[in-house]
Amino acid sequence: MVWEFIKSLILGIVEGITEWLPVSSTGHLILVDEFLKLKVSDDPQINEDFLSMFNVVIQLGAIMAVVIIFWKKLFPFGKKDNAQPLKKEGFGAYVKMDIMQMWFKVIVACLPAAVIGLLFDEVFERLFYNPWVIAIALIVFGIAFIIIENRNKNASAKVNSISELTYKTALIIGAFQLIAAIFPGTSRSGSTIVGSLMIGVSRTVAAEFTFFLAVPVMFGASLLKLLKYDGGFTGTQIGILAVGMISAFAVSIFVIKFLMDYIKKHDFKAFGWYRIILGILVIGYFGINAIIK
Repeated sequence: MVWEFIKSLILGIVEGITEWLPVSSTGHLILVDEFLKLKVSDDPQINEDFLSMFNVVIQLGAIMAVVIIFWKKLFPFGKKDNAQPLKKEGFGAYVKMDIMQMWFKVIVACLPAAVIGLLFDEVFERLFYNPWVIAIALIVFGIAFIIIENRNKNASAKVNSISELTYKTALIIGAFQLIAAIFPGTSRSGSTIVGSLMIGVSRTVAAEFTFFLAVPVMFGASLLKLLKYDGGFTGTQIGILAVGMISAFAVSIFVIKFLMDYIKKHDFKAFGWYRIILGILVIGYFGINAIIK
């Protein structure tokens, strides 16, 4: 079982890196599983169910990194540094309306993926969670990043702060997030960033709003998986989950800070090229395997 904990550590590291970079965490985790399969039972079905749940639950570790790094921008209560209090006195003086408005926009942006995801999550997983869809999604959105960044090269962003986002803009970004909910390999952060850049949102705001969107989406997805999981947890399984979550959290802290510094000086084209190359390698690898078999 020691090897299973090492696998969990590696998967947590992969999650922490790929969740926030626009390269698809789900896609990478499915691909890594081809080489490092978690085995918590001799029953193949239990292994499959546990892995499906594990891939979502370790996101809790990743999302906690966002909560800690952006706490001041996420927590809507407090009298100190309250630039837009609801009221001057009483409880209203502790309500930060600028942050509350940001959360309202996040909720609007989450609606498309939340509704469709709840209704068709298992259908999408059955139909599209395979290497071929992942490869195509990696390549298509890789090309999209390069095209959009080239188009925006000399253009000025129309939205340069979260407060400038309208509810209509938030809903459009949410529609792009829905694409990632359907097709693994698209990348939730990748699809929302592409959508944001297309409608004139700055890279920094696009990245930040993507991080904020992840909080309810990933907490909700993890809760949904836990509720649907009808198997009990052994002590070993809990330990494997803990290792994955902790490693995902630690790595996410560094990756989020890296990305926010990186996009101040660079565009997203490097990630576009990475996606294209990885997508081609995936097609090549699984194509050769199919021929051999």
